[in-house]
Amino acid sequence: MLHSMDVEWPCLSFEILRDNLGADRKHFPHTTYIVAGTQAERRKDNKIYVMKVSQLHRTKTDDDDEEDDNDEDLDEDPILEHKAIAHDGGINRIRAMHLTEKHIVATWAETNKVHIWDITLHVSSLDSTTPPPSTRPLFSIDRHKDEGFALDWSPVHAGKVLTGGNDKQIFFTQANSAGTFTTDAQPFTGHKGSVEDIQWSPYGEDTFVSASSDQTIRVWDLRQSRKKGPMLTVKAHDSDVNVLSWNRTNQQLLASGSDSGVFSIWDLRVLASAKDPTQIAPAASFEWHTKPITSIEWAPHDVSVLAVSGADDQLTLWDLSLERDAEEQGTMLTGADDVEVKVPAQLLFIHQGQKQIKEAHWHRQIPGMLVSTAETGFNLFKTINS
Repeated sequence: MLHSMDVEWPCLSFEILRDNLGADRKHFPHTTYIVAGTQAERRKDNKIYVMKVSQLHRTKTDDDDEEDDNDEDLDEDPILEHKAIAHDGGINRIRAMHLTEKHIVATWAETNKVHIWDITLHVSSLDSTTPPPSTRPLFSIDRHKDEGFALDWSPVHAGKVLTGGNDKQIFFTQANSAGTFTTDAQPFTGHKGSVEDIQWSPYGEDTFVSASSDQTIRVWDLRQSRKKGPMLTVKAHDSDVNVLSWNRTNQQLLASGSDSGVFSIWDLRVLASAKDPTQIAPAASFEWHTKPITSIEWAPHDVSVLAVSGADDQLTLWDLSLERDAEEQGTMLTGADDVEVKVPAQLLFIHQGQKQIKEAHWHRQIPGMLVSTAETGFNLFKTINS
C-alpha cells in the first residue's frame, strides 16, 4: 500500500490518533486519523490539521495475503477530510496523549510556548455533520526562554508532559484531578546544548531520557531534586543527538539518531551498571544514512523492527534480529554515479520519493503501516516486509 497526500502548508510534525475501529487491523481498506502542525510562510496562517484519511486500499502490486474488499478499487485515491484550528506561529512538534478518551494534544510553537489543546470535538466532527466549535488552548507553557522541539506525554500516567527547548531546559507539566494543568517552576538542567528530544519510560511514572546538541543522552528521575541533575549521562554520538525512541516491548532498548546520520542502539542495563557511562559504547551503530537523522521509532508490534528517516530523503526499515555472514554481505548501487555500497543484513526496506522527510510514525492499530511527513507532503504506506 502506498498513498500520497498534499496539504496547504508543510508539516514538520504529526501524530497518528487513537481510534475506535479496533486493534490489529489487517483487512483493506484502512482508515486513519492524524493530527499535524503547519509551518506556514506567515505566522498568522499556521494551523493544527485534524484529518481523517479513509479508503486506503492496497495497491495492485501488494501481497495477496491481506485481501481488499473490492479488487476493482485497487490504486484508487483515498478520501481526505479535515478540520483546522488556528495556531499562533509555526508548529515545531505536536504530540498526542493516548491514555484518555479525550484527544488532548500539545504543540511546540516557534513563539517559545507550548500549548495544550482538547481536539476531541474536531475528531468526532469528522464522522458527523456537526461542525466543531472554535478552540483555544486549555493551557500554555510559557517558562521556556527560546523555542524548541522536545515534547512527550507520559505513556503510563495521563496528564504528564515534558518539554525541552533550545534554552537547554526541561520543564515538567501535569494535570490535577480537575483537569487543570500546572508547570513546575524549577526546570531540569544539565545539558550544555539545546534539548532536541525527550522520551518517557514506557515502564515507569518517573523516569525519562533526553537528547541534546551537546552530543549526550541523559537519564532523569522526577523524584530527585532538580539540583542533583541527571542520574546518568552518556556521550552518545560525535554530533548532535536529534531523536530518541524507547522500545515499548523491551524496556532495556533505546535508539538514538544523530546529526551525522549515524543511529545507535543502547542497552540500558549496560549503561546502568557501567563505572563510567560516559565511555560506554552502544550495543550497535549503523552508518547507512548520509545526512542528519530526523526521526526514529521502534515498531509497536515487533520488538526488533525500527523505522529511521533522514535528511537524505530516505526512510529505512530495519530488523535488528537479522544477521548475515561477512561472506554473504549484500551490495547495491546507489547515487547518480552508481556507487556500490554494502547493504547491512538488518536493512529491510528503503522508502524514497519524498523531499526533506521530517517524521515517520507507525500506526499502533494497523500492524506494519507507516505515515511520514516531508516538505512535499505525507506518505501513507505499508510494505510487504512490514
